[in-house]
Order: sequence, then C-alpha cells, then structure tokens
Amino acid sequence: MHLSLPGQTLDLGTPIVMGVLNVTPDSFSDGGRFVEPEHAFAYADQMFRHGAALVDIGGESTRPGASPVSVEEELDRIVPVVKRLYQANRGLISVDTSKPQVMQAAIEHGAHLINDVNALQADGALEICAASDVAVCLMHMQGQPRTMQNEPHYDDVVAEVAGFLQQRLQACLAAGIARERIVVDPGFGFGKTLEHNLILLQHLDQICGLGVPVLAGLSRKSMLGLLLDRPVDERLAGSLALATLAVCRGASIIRAHDVAETADAVRVAAAVVYGL
Repeated sequence: MHLSLPGQTLDLGTPIVMGVLNVTPDSFSDGGRFVEPEHAFAYADQMFRHGAALVDIGGESTRPGASPVSVEEELDRIVPVVKRLYQANRGLISVDTSKPQVMQAAIEHGAHLINDVNALQADGALEICAASDVAVCLMHMQGQPRTMQNEPHYDDVVAEVAGFLQQRLQACLAAGIARERIVVDPGFGFGKTLEHNLILLQHLDQICGLGVPVLAGLSRKSMLGLLLDRPVDERLAGSLALATLAVCRGASIIRAHDVAETADAVRVAAAVVYGL
C-alpha cells in the first residue's frame, strides 16, 4: 500500500509512525511546551531523528471541552513551524486542522498531508485539498470537540464509523482527490466511550476493509486513564500496547507522542505481522 504526497510516494507496506506536535497552550498532553517556533522546530527535528515518518502539527486543541481559536491565531501558531520544517527538509509535514483557510496556508507553505478531525466537511475544504496534491486524513468524530464526550451513543459503533468514513471517502473521490491520496482514521476518543474505543480496536480490520490506509491515534488517550488509573504522563506502556494491537489489526500509520518507543514497538509488531 502506498500514499501519494506532493512530489513523492510514501511506502506503507509496513506501518509508520506519525509524531504529534501541538503548538498550543492547552492540548491535553503537551499543551504549552512548544508554542515558541524554535522549540517546536527542535522537537519536530528530534521526532524525525527518532523514527517519525511524518510530524503532525496542530494549532488548535481538540481535547474535550477545549475552547475554539480564530483562524488568525491558528495561522500564527502553525505557519512559522511549517515554513521552517519545509525549508529544512527534515521530513514529511502533516497539519492537523479543520479550517479551510489554514489548510490553504499550510499547503502553500509546504505541508504534505492535511489531517482533519472533521473529515473535510467545512465549506471549501474539499475543494482546497482537491486543487492541490496533498494527501488527506479523514477522521470520524461524533459531535464536536467541546461536547463530544457528553454521552456518545451508537447502535453499532463499527458499522456507523465505517459507514461515515466510506461516505467521506466517496465525497473526496467525487471532488477529484485520488484514492491514493486518502487516509482514514476511526477517531479513537472522539465522541466514544471506553467500550466504543475497545470495540473499534477489536474490529479495526473492518475499517481497513475500506481499501485505504488507516491511521490509529491512541497515544496517551483518556481510555488509558480509565483502564489504568494513570495520569497522562504515565501512559507510555499502555500506549505501546495499543499501538502494537493496532498494527496487528491492520493500521498503517500510528500517531504517537513518544516517537522513539513507539517506532520500536511498531517495528517489532510489523515484523511479526508482515515478516522481515
């Protein structure tokens, strides 16, 4: 399996790691650590050296209850980091945004992938991405970040998530975004209870059945807090267990905060699943 990106093709024959870089003051795990562009660039460079194939830059927190930010503020946070990383040519750049204006700026400054928790549903988002050659990641979320954990409900979480992602995949194809440019993400923790998350992971192969690469973002999630009764900074072992399980169930991209450790876990799991 391959993913088409601007000027190159990414081989997903074995799974890869996407590093998380939040340039926000209020993200659930590392908020406030990388708001200065120099700090953000240095950390991104470290993640690439530790084995990340992509670094995912987010300028607006999507944790439950997070406050929205303006387009201007998100641009001020993201653009300097994207520009610096692109100029340095350290590795592939993903931008985590749902705002079409931010997508456009990210694309203009060198982003390779747009990672949208809203699955390109905002007015103009599909058209902006279709007019470029960036890859896109479509995520499922029930509700909105501010309210998504207020009693989420599904009759059949796997079928409903897969159905939504199939619908958005078709919308992308109809807009002119080639299948080879599309990734899907079931959205662990986004409008889902602990039970929903576990069922989705158990049946992740059904999401993989959509025929495009699947991204799994399980790192440090609140489901681990519920399972292990541990704070965010003590969830590494649990995160590695979830990453390993996701690889075994077909995920192609593992989104992670702890890149070096996750890259090792993914490499071992991939050797078992796909061979040396």
